[in-house]
Amino acid sequence: MLSTEMKLTELVRRLKEFAVSNLECVILFGSAARGDFHERHSDLNVVCILLSLSVEELGRIAPVVKWWCADMKEPAPLFFTEDELKHAADTFAIEILDMKHGRRVLYGADVVAKIEVPMNLHRVQIEHDLRTTVLKLRQHYLRAPGDSKELAPVLRKSFSAVLTLLRHVVIAFGEEPPVAAHDIVERAAAVTGANMAAFSPLLKLRETGEFHGEIVPVYGVYLKALEKTVEALDHHFPKREWRRVKNAHS
Repeated sequence: MLSTEMKLTELVRRLKEFAVSNLECVILFGSAARGDFHERHSDLNVVCILLSLSVEELGRIAPVVKWWCADMKEPAPLFFTEDELKHAADTFAIEILDMKHGRRVLYGADVVAKIEVPMNLHRVQIEHDLRTTVLKLRQHYLRAPGDSKELAPVLRKSFSAVLTLLRHVVIAFGEEPPVAAHDIVERAAAVTGANMAAFSPLLKLRETGEFHGEIVPVYGVYLKALEKTVEALDHHFPKREWRRVKNAHS
């Protein structure tokens, strides 16, 4: 089993070998770059900047991606051209802000440093992703009401994404987010008024991978806490205010 550093070194070596001069840079972002990486439940998130993303060029690097995903069990790298990444800051505000707040250049130039993220759209993406999570959690519950065996994995998977969203909720409220998962949840609960205790079983599930107890109350208060978080975003950053500001400048 390769260590994290060996995996990253080998990834860059293979990308350089297969992409050759088409590869501009490789950047590690997320928990591994911020310093809160955990082998049990963290992924190695990588973005690659290529000069061309034609199907021919994608075909050349496909074996590298297959090795990374199948053998190393890591999520597929994100591939952009430099211009694409810059213009994606409005629609991928969360992801690119994550790159800006915690990244490590593995190869090439730091193309992320000069990208500006529109924070009003960042807040919209947070709400969109939280609302989508709430909808999915309701749908999962409808398919298996009260079934711990079915719902515990749903909770664990959802909380991985929710933890990222809660960190960005703290950022949306104008604060520097903590690093540790417990501290992120605690601060997000404080600024939104959500029930911190609702996230405690999820933090434990994230660490251990095991769920004990009754699923119904845990699922219920978790949903309510997410609903409260969305409500707080809407209350503190009402979207109608942006339209007035925009019109004032038009």
